[in-house]
Amino acid sequence: MQENTTNEREGAPQLTVSQAIANLKQTEDQGDRYYAAWWIGRFQVRDPEAVNALLVALKDEQNRDTDGGFPLRRNAARALGKVGDEAVIPALLDCLDCSDYYVREAAAQSLQALHAKAAAGPLTKLLAGGVAAAVPVPGKPHLTQPYNAILEALGELGDETNNDELTSIIQPFLQHEVPQVKNGAARAMYQLTGKGQYADILIETLSCDDLQLRRSALLDLGEVGYLPAAEAVANTLAENSIKLISLKGLLEKHLADKVGAKTTQNSTALVSGETHTVETRKVMSLMDSLL
Repeated sequence: MQENTTNEREGAPQLTVSQAIANLKQTEDQGDRYYAAWWIGRFQVRDPEAVNALLVALKDEQNRDTDGGFPLRRNAARALGKVGDEAVIPALLDCLDCSDYYVREAAAQSLQALHAKAAAGPLTKLLAGGVAAAVPVPGKPHLTQPYNAILEALGELGDETNNDELTSIIQPFLQHEVPQVKNGAARAMYQLTGKGQYADILIETLSCDDLQLRRSALLDLGEVGYLPAAEAVANTLAENSIKLISLKGLLEKHLADKVGAKTTQNSTALVSGETHTVETRKVMSLMDSLL
């Protein structure tokens, strides 16, 4: 659902599309520019003028943080992944060379969202050096690259032409000491190979002590649609709301695959008894138990 004038931040200004575009284009108030880029993405504004303004923002040099990063570029990159315009893919590919870690992360996520097959090669280059190069940056709260975002994107973008190459590059990251990176690799390996042994790594994470990791694994399992995870998902120590999102993802992915559809957007996909199996009925029963 699109909203034209409201937002979720208490006290933040209400905007219209034209106001958001104007705020993004001006250069005097950097806070207004930053918020406008977020707003355009949040409400998936597809107006060509808005998209062009975001593309200009990707090259902004004025909005800098104390570490030299580019906050406006980050928001612009995130927003471009939500507007659904494939014409922005080349600009996002250029962002993968940005010195700002978070710009690269946002670009990888947006390229994944846009199903940009052309991004597979450039994303793979960011994994150069393998696990040995995936180390913390001194004085920073992150690794040398946004590995989790890169791995998840590659899992979405692989196909019969590059699956073997991608799996050989990604598999070593299953041994990375950072759980988020390991889980990103597991998710990608399952998507590329369809082998349950990789999704089982995510299931194992559901019983770890870290709530944030459990939440992340729940969402990962829902997004890849690993149906055998249903009971483990329902029994995870986490919020029912997140478990329901995960179970809904499992169910929709299974039904979409069963009817040959590319994706299933909402509950109307549960249309006929012909699509239901013992497994899907079990998932629906688990969902009912969480309501």
